[in-house]
Amino acid sequence: MAIVSNTVGYLDESSPLEAFFAFDDSSNMRRPVVLIFHAWAGRDEFVEEQAKQIAALGYVGFAVDMYGKGQVGQSPEENARLMHPFMADRDLLFKRAAAALAAAKLLPWVDDKKVAAIGFCFGGLCVLDLARKGAAVNAVVSFHGLLTAPEHWVAQPITASVLVLHGHDDPLVPVEHVQGFQQEMRAADADWQFVSYGKTMHSFTNPNANDPVFGTVYNAATARRSWLAMQSFLAENFV
Repeated sequence: MAIVSNTVGYLDESSPLEAFFAFDDSSNMRRPVVLIFHAWAGRDEFVEEQAKQIAALGYVGFAVDMYGKGQVGQSPEENARLMHPFMADRDLLFKRAAAALAAAKLLPWVDDKKVAAIGFCFGGLCVLDLARKGAAVNAVVSFHGLLTAPEHWVAQPITASVLVLHGHDDPLVPVEHVQGFQQEMRAADADWQFVSYGKTMHSFTNPNANDPVFGTVYNAATARRSWLAMQSFLAENFV
């Protein structure tokens, strides 16, 4: 196995974006692609590492750029500023995510009939919105993601399989949001799973998360368990 990685430029209309991708070049066969949507800081080293780990599973890992080439926040305030336009305009969010989906499918190593998307925090919301809008993805996985649906979107059946991996003690996602999301999935007749991990807060996959006052705390056991849950879920949906 030889994991290689690089970046690739793409556009959302006139907005220049740059994804990071990784794959195992010991095979010349086309394979499934997994888009990886970043948390509120932007396309950083964390999601690049996830792309490499996805490649080690035999897929193409495609770390999406939602903010624009070179834009990565360096503080909570800057992260919030970068994320705000997409939280305020979910149509913009979906359009930017769909541009990444189109770009990923063009990579020559990709089987464009086998596509999944995973996301962390803000990225979890991005992948759920892909499913809500009926994007051509087989499956989506949200890690400690935000859950609320846009109020102005007309609900429709969800065809992608959905897995939500959630920290039970996540203060950024109140129980009302969990209940609303589960009701939304039932109404959409979705194939959905919701795993709630005890003694787990927000950002549980990120080793650098260590702010219990804000509610972001790394949990090694939950990070491991959730990654294994994702692997099983992807394997099932890429058959």
